[in-house]
Amino acid sequence: MSRWITWVSNEGFTGWTCSECGWDYAIPSLLSDPQAKAAFDRLASAKFRAHTCSDHSPRLTPLQDSFAERARKLVIRGFKPKDAADITLDEIIFEHRNDPQVAEKARKDAEDFLIRVKGGLI
Repeated sequence: MSRWITWVSNEGFTGWTCSECGWDYAIPSLLSDPQAKAAFDRLASAKFRAHTCSDHSPRLTPLQDSFAERARKLVIRGFKPKDAADITLDEIIFEHRNDPQVAEKARKDAEDFLIRVKGGLI
């Protein structure tokens, strides 16, 4: 089984999840310091590696593609992370062109994606 840690950010949950099972690790809502976020990411990564998928409920539905997942798919196809982030950002803005809040969230997600790639977390 090939599993990976995935960043999910939507209206119901923000944090790390496993691609294969129901394991998740939610980010604390008041966490804002960049160094604290980096520490949280390292802790989540260690907990992900230590978890056993059979100890968690199976994932009933595939993960909804988050910004990071969409961009990661482009990187797998050979795009540079910066280009993948730009393309994904443009797609989301186009898909939700009448919703400036979605566009702003996508911009933040793009920055977050690039920071996590640079840190070796994605």
